[in-house]
Amino acid sequence: MAIIKVENISKKYIIDHQKKTKGPVGIRDVLSHYTKSLFNGAYRQEMAEVSNEKEEFWALRDVSFEIEAGDRVGIVGSNGAGKSTMLKVLSRITEPTSGRVSIGGRVASLLEVGTGFHPELTGRENIFLNGAILGMKREEIRRHFDAIVDFSGTEKFLDTPVKRYSSGMYVRLGFAIAAHLEPEIMIIDEVLAVGDADFQRKCLGKMPDVSDSGRTILFVSHNLTAVQSLCNKSVFMQKGRMMEMGETSHVIASYMSKVRRTSLVQEWESVAIAPGNDQVRLKLVEVVPAYLGKQSRIDTRTPITIRFEFWNLMKQADLNLSLHFNSVTGETVFNIATPILSSRQGIVRAETQIPGNFLNDGVYTLSIMIVKDMTAPILVIPETVTLEIEDFRENVAWYGKWPGAVRPRLPFTIEQVEEVPV
Repeated sequence: MAIIKVENISKKYIIDHQKKTKGPVGIRDVLSHYTKSLFNGAYRQEMAEVSNEKEEFWALRDVSFEIEAGDRVGIVGSNGAGKSTMLKVLSRITEPTSGRVSIGGRVASLLEVGTGFHPELTGRENIFLNGAILGMKREEIRRHFDAIVDFSGTEKFLDTPVKRYSSGMYVRLGFAIAAHLEPEIMIIDEVLAVGDADFQRKCLGKMPDVSDSGRTILFVSHNLTAVQSLCNKSVFMQKGRMMEMGETSHVIASYMSKVRRTSLVQEWESVAIAPGNDQVRLKLVEVVPAYLGKQSRIDTRTPITIRFEFWNLMKQADLNLSLHFNSVTGETVFNIATPILSSRQGIVRAETQIPGNFLNDGVYTLSIMIVKDMTAPILVIPETVTLEIEDFRENVAWYGKWPGAVRPRLPFTIEQVEEVPV
């Protein structure tokens, strides 16, 4: 049975635009005009010539889905896709313009720094306040109190008003309360990014425990690695509409393939416009697929050649180039580097081949780094080109998602060494 049911939710906002029919347009004109208006009364007339134009903006449009108890659901999409608006609707912070939401349990929301806190109360008092809001008795809150304090690391500041907390302390305490006071549903926005790396790992490690206890998590983050490792299901939203819901790896792959178009070459014709610095500038990055037979798209069988060219602007330097092949979530699948080249001023070319039947299907980006004297990088350019590798299988009956970033075809033997009657 679904613990959250969203039926045809839409949310409309009205945006006001002020339009001046005449008058000053530059900041100097505005200041001069306003100063003069103090003496001649023209300001009131100017304000009368300002008209308001209203625009309808739909943050959500006809969104429907169901979430089962114990699911960990990621919500992914670009900025402005409607992710945070959806969480606010589910948290009852804002009402939908149309549609219906049914929620079967207590909800703890961590949508922004300080959510649910009273700034004048101490950390200790806010723990009890949040527990009361969740409908818990004082004795229940006391039972979890030490675990909350220990997890949040705010013991020294428990009796300090939270208005004096840093944003990181706010988040640590807020997450600790939400995780330990046993709401049936936890709703978490990008706010965890405020915490430091250690606390983020701590939070992400805690969430599976929360889910294993039967509670439900909704998680919004631009960190797709975190979403993929944490969430068993995901929702892809775009321009206020739900595009897809399903198993997380499939949804993320779909999301990335739609927001990143395949771009197999980037080239700059002159050194003046090329990315780089006064030491080196990038001239060319190109992926050249060796299509097999009647192929027209890159799939897992396709060998590819990667070519690079860059301008060395130094008279003499020992240089090498490093290629980072990155997965859909931004993790480096592998890194390879050229030998060191003692280079003079001019164009340097590098090339490598990636065999077919090596990479898994998915969207990949290539980053490059040029290193001088085997010490510090002198140029780093992320995501130079993007390519999508499609799936291909033959003589198999299973077409689920192949796990892993690579799927090499290696020599493998199988034989029966003995027959034993059953």
